[in-house]
Amino acid sequence: MLHGSLSLPARLCLLSWDTATGEPVAVDRLPYLVRAGALTELARRGPLTDVDGIVTPVDLDATTGDDALDDFLELVRESRPRTWAEWVTAHASVTLDAVRAGLAADGLLRPGKRRALGFLPTVDYTLVSVAEATALQERVRGLLSGPPPAGPPPTDGALAALAATAGVPSRPSEAALARAEALTAGRVAKEILESLATAVEARRGAGNRAIL
Repeated sequence: MLHGSLSLPARLCLLSWDTATGEPVAVDRLPYLVRAGALTELARRGPLTDVDGIVTPVDLDATTGDDALDDFLELVRESRPRTWAEWVTAHASVTLDAVRAGLAADGLLRPGKRRALGFLPTVDYTLVSVAEATALQERVRGLLSGPPPAGPPPTDGALAALAATAGVPSRPSEAALARAEALTAGRVAKEILESLATAVEARRGAGNRAIL
């Protein structure tokens, strides 16, 4: 199993796959979920910090060794100042694309080309490692149900909390959401979680209006 060595956004992306069909679920929310995972990991590791509510790079030359995280760090450095909530959604698909490319390089996803709208080249991905995705889903379910976990690793707690908030791979119960909130520690982590919840609800609302 590789998931223990994967970044938080990579694990969030991987667990979002339907293991029966090999197709991603909640594709409308997935960019926000993966970006929230990147923010959480970079804040936890230290390259990003909070300065009066603004996401701020600590070191202009710092790198993490993870291509997707480093690309996002560079984006933050080159962009205008934004809050945590703004960065959950701003250019979020860029981070998702980078994370998916990394998972494909690790052999966990398989890329395939298609043409959007009949002429725009894009990349589709299918799940290769069902075992990895299944293990992640079981881990999240275990953290969100049953007896309270005895001090789960910080990244595991963040994984479960973020996934539950975005309803990935399926919408959780109220009890699971309450457990997810309890697994989240720190003001910045809680702010990212709340921002993700707001973005997800706004996306759902936009989808409902489009249907009506």
